[in-house]
Amino acid sequence: MNEIVLSKTYEGIMSAQNAASPGSEANSDIRHRNAALLSIENELPPLVVSSDYFDEQLADTYKRLRMPKGLLERLAGISERRGWAQGQTFEDGAVAAAEKAISSAGIDRNRIGLMINASVTRDNFEPAVSVGVHDRLNLPRHALNFDITNACLGFVNAMTVAATMIDSGAIEYALVVAGEDPSPWHRTALRILNQPNTSRDDVLAQFATLTLGSGAAAAVIGRADEHPNGHRIVGSVSRAGTEHRDLCIGGEADQGMNTDAAGLLEHGLELVAQAWEQAHQDGWDWGSMTSYVTHQVSNAHTNAIIEAVGIERERIPLTFPRWGNVAAAALPMTLAEYAPTYAKGDRILCMGVGSGLNTALMEITW
Repeated sequence: MNEIVLSKTYEGIMSAQNAASPGSEANSDIRHRNAALLSIENELPPLVVSSDYFDEQLADTYKRLRMPKGLLERLAGISERRGWAQGQTFEDGAVAAAEKAISSAGIDRNRIGLMINASVTRDNFEPAVSVGVHDRLNLPRHALNFDITNACLGFVNAMTVAATMIDSGAIEYALVVAGEDPSPWHRTALRILNQPNTSRDDVLAQFATLTLGSGAAAAVIGRADEHPNGHRIVGSVSRAGTEHRDLCIGGEADQGMNTDAAGLLEHGLELVAQAWEQAHQDGWDWGSMTSYVTHQVSNAHTNAIIEAVGIERERIPLTFPRWGNVAAAALPMTLAEYAPTYAKGDRILCMGVGSGLNTALMEITW
């Protein structure tokens, strides 16, 4: 299995490099005039769920299929992830992160004109998750609130929408939140994999599910001219590869999530490489950023991005070994964790990818 994954990783890198010439196909290119990130905070769940736990739960299946223990840590590089305590919810996490972000920004919450929830996790189809967060934060009635769901890319998309509305003068401040809890999918994956007829292909299809972790993040965005110490949101490019929409399908909790991990790696990397090259043709210069904050997935994903676009490993902060893949909250949680290490003038590139496939690259000047 290790040889298969490594082979697919190499094929993905080569495919991305060979396909990185986008021809006449363009990125979406959005440049902001007056938007700044005022604060970014995360909320870590209290429980630690080790990868050893999943090994123990799947011991009989691994033995029957003659598969070694330790696959999650050895192949993905994830030793643990976080989980909410009994009675806690992903909404609790989003509210806690939001309270931190509002306090850190030092703003009056009554001046918030927009609140977007960007999480993958939701308990029901309606109402939107945003309404519960809006209510619990006691935000003003004039504050627009809605969800943006775009798999793991939702938070970056929401920041773009918020920054654009601030540029337009429609609002003074925006709040973006995401709280994630994949534990129902974990339970479904374990149920599927512990059936007597489970195959190696089933293990591969459920592998990505077991890399997921819980957590929450929140950001406050405001006018740069009113907050000279804020971090300028310079702009972003995005690119769609929606012909690959069937590579990762997450359904109801009892249906679980099925993922073609090798296909996601290969085609997701190809999409990022195409977006990167076209962005540089369009005038962006991201070759020597202070930090590249990527969506947190695995060792293979990180190594492939490094090879495909030629960035330095030490400039990529990593949280997936301890937190796993926290879906839409993964990138902002990582940005919040490393924000204290950045200095004024540092250039940060947020590199997001979401199942679908979609990618977005957002530049922030600290």
